[in-house]
Amino acid sequence: MADIMQELADKLAITEQIYRYCRAVDRLDVPLGHSVFHEDATADYGPTAYKGPGRGAIDWICDAHLKLAAHSHQVTNVLIELDGDRAGSEAYVMAALRGEREGRPFQIQVWARYCDTWSRRDGIWRIDHRNSVIDFDSMSDVRPLHDHQWPRRDRSDPSYANLGNSA
Repeated sequence: MADIMQELADKLAITEQIYRYCRAVDRLDVPLGHSVFHEDATADYGPTAYKGPGRGAIDWICDAHLKLAAHSHQVTNVLIELDGDRAGSEAYVMAALRGEREGRPFQIQVWARYCDTWSRRDGIWRIDHRNSVIDFDSMSDVRPLHDHQWPRRDRSDPSYANLGNSA
């Protein structure tokens, strides 16, 4: 019974790190994003995007997101295989990115997968290598349906009041 409980705890810890990554890039929370990757981690987002240090990917993504009005990442279908203090995972992600071009709003939709290798060091699961695979994407002009409260892309977002600054 203890083995299955540890397996569940490890899988939950990894899943929550994947969620923290999404929160970090949506809220432009660079320190939170860095905390998901080991210091020596690497990341590959494709030949025309980013390839380099894992924490550098956070810097690159947050810088690119500054040029947009809003963005939202959702993760589904998280599969994790554990091997002691090492693990592999695949998580499906859908991202919507809203921007403006010549005064008109547009939206980019991305359907992708995060294929990650992980290790637990000092009791904390972090990414060793991320391979982000885009399955398909699209861009279209959009017409917003409602005036609504836009998310805040910093720690003034309402989610920080609920979850605290370290989540």
